[in-house]
Amino acid sequence: MAAKKPSAAPDFDKALKELESLVNRLENEELSLEQSVEVFEKGVRLSKTCQTALEAAELRVKKILDEGDDAPEAADDDSAAGESDSLPF
Repeated sequence: MAAKKPSAAPDFDKALKELESLVNRLENEELSLEQSVEVFEKGVRLSKTCQTALEAAELRVKKILDEGDDAPEAADDDSAAGESDSLPF
């Protein structure tokens, strides 16, 4: 059950490759109007899947960066107390 998180990147990669394939079909193949609309519709769904995955990854990166910002603040508090005034950083 917990294996869904690691599979997010492969799902994104798979969806992106399929989306690229659909764009190629629309640009290079002679499709009927109905076929073109079906391919376009599938592309929109894949695009939304990719966008959702990118938004989730962006939130994870922001969280990691925010957690990293907490550590230097604690070090700055020690410096202000005069405990490590001799260090250049």
